[in-house]
Amino acid sequence: MALAIKGPDEARWDLVALGEVMLRLDPGEDRIHTARQFRAWEGGGEYNVARGLRRCFGLRTAIVTAFADNPIGRLVEDLMLTGGVDLRHVAWVPYDGVGRSVRNGLNFTDRGFGVRGAVGVSDRGHTAVSQMRPGDVDWDAIFEAEGARWFHTGGIFAALSPSTAEVAAEAMEAARRHGTIVSYDLNYRPSLWKGIGGQERARAVNRSLAPFVDVMLGNEEDFSAALGFSPAAGDPDLAALDPQGYGEMMATVVDTYPNLALVATTLRVARTATRNDWGAACFADGRLTVATPHPELEILDRVGGGDSFASGLIYGILAGLPLDQALEYGVAHGALAMTTPGDTSMATLAEVEALVAGRPPRVAR
Repeated sequence: MALAIKGPDEARWDLVALGEVMLRLDPGEDRIHTARQFRAWEGGGEYNVARGLRRCFGLRTAIVTAFADNPIGRLVEDLMLTGGVDLRHVAWVPYDGVGRSVRNGLNFTDRGFGVRGAVGVSDRGHTAVSQMRPGDVDWDAIFEAEGARWFHTGGIFAALSPSTAEVAAEAMEAARRHGTIVSYDLNYRPSLWKGIGGQERARAVNRSLAPFVDVMLGNEEDFSAALGFSPAAGDPDLAALDPQGYGEMMATVVDTYPNLALVATTLRVARTATRNDWGAACFADGRLTVATPHPELEILDRVGGGDSFASGLIYGILAGLPLDQALEYGVAHGALAMTTPGDTSMATLAEVEALVAGRPPRVAR
């Protein structure tokens, strides 16, 4: 795998992420439309990766984002402080009093149960981070003066507004210019693209960003919906049962974008909302690698499982593990993250290593 990664002593940050962080309001066992109380978490696709690398794997991470400076933004900040991700590159935008011009994003998530699938409802229009413009961030200061081994962003951030896609391109170009590895999670969300051109627009934006990426990540539908590449089986659930078909698709992606050193996808079959087959595969150096599958995985909250897969995989690569082991770390971390509520991982490195080693989940006391 042709990734020239800086050593830990060559950079201040092991990973810098760019993306929106929202306040997640979780009704627990209730439904969104019947709940009378909610538990508050912070979460966001790109941020979750940085937080997982910091809290579970002990790496040095930072987030580039923006908030409206009001009590909701400060609540999200307070939650983020417990996660340990460095916040020095967070921009605070003056609040107008009612959110006419700028606000903070909210995400309501019904985690589902059994035959009732999970439902997410975002309230994130006109947020501070969606109004970021090229030139707002001194990327040379981050990637050269401070130094970063890895930069991560994705399709959620790029979908927030036309300018955020431009900011993503600016950041990715700067990262590559300074020898920083760039990963991009396609993370297709139909609700984000619905009012601005749907899949056609998503594909156009993601295809414009793909040439700046070293490591492309996705799930069982992202490559088709967000990039226009489909496995032979077509249906995502059927395709997830056929890693070889995904390997052929990922090989086509690499042929189309030869800058990609690695393409990886999670493999999920949602048998019920709380019982999924779970696994992953990746393609690098002309070879398909498939992780140990986890059939009938019991799930408490699936949100953030893909982000935790990404952070586990990135940790393994940064740690210099063989690719097959790095992939196992990603799958194990994603599996563990889905056993707890909220977007972000509560797993420990010891738990990840135990699952990778196949040790049974016996009580520890």
